[in-house]
Amino acid sequence: MVFTSFKSLEDVDKPGFMPLSWHPKNYGQVFHDISFATYYLNSFLVAAWVTLLTVFTSAMAAFAFARLKWRGRDLVFLLYLGTMMIPGVVTMIPNYAIVVNLHLLDSYTGLIVPASFSAFGTFLLRQFMQSVPKALDEAAILDGASPWVVFWDVIMPISKAGLAALAILTFLGNYGSFYWPLLLVTSDQLRTLPVGLMTYDTNYGQQTNLLMAAGMMSLVPPLLIFIFGQKQLIRGIQMGAVKG
Repeated sequence: MVFTSFKSLEDVDKPGFMPLSWHPKNYGQVFHDISFATYYLNSFLVAAWVTLLTVFTSAMAAFAFARLKWRGRDLVFLLYLGTMMIPGVVTMIPNYAIVVNLHLLDSYTGLIVPASFSAFGTFLLRQFMQSVPKALDEAAILDGASPWVVFWDVIMPISKAGLAALAILTFLGNYGSFYWPLLLVTSDQLRTLPVGLMTYDTNYGQQTNLLMAAGMMSLVPPLLIFIFGQKQLIRGIQMGAVKG
């Protein structure tokens, strides 16, 4: 990908990894041909909002399943986990119909809200919260704390490693999302990077060298997040996998 991004279009199909002549102008050409900055910003904003909402909703659900006692809790949790076995392509059309009926087609809300709930995230944080001693809850309740105070001021600070791991996984998963934005977005100003890069296979033909240059630039955010957050990611998953 790196070497191809510096090749001319004529050199792409020629044998050898190294470019016969270097063309760094390919990176500037990407911004000239397509609205790359807009697609870049859209992908980042959508992934950031989905990450924030997913972490929050998953944490609340995990707290209810792990720390609160209510009738049918374990059965509901099993049914909730069962949704993980349903392929996303099966629910895509029903979700699309709901978004159309709610008049959220071609909008940031339509891109963000349906993706902001995660059964996997709830499972991951539930396992993590179950490892927290129950005595902390009891002590807080004796001091007059409400369930919300226990959740926000006691459990959430202790669960930082799990929250960080879920945030990293969610961002990496949604930053490169393709099928849902392709189905939902019709206007150019709302396209995300994976959808926007399809331009090089339609309007401008198959310009592999420019596609590789755009791909290299699109890799920067997830690569940096993984490099700087890998310790939190590994720690959060390991701690969530061990109870007690």
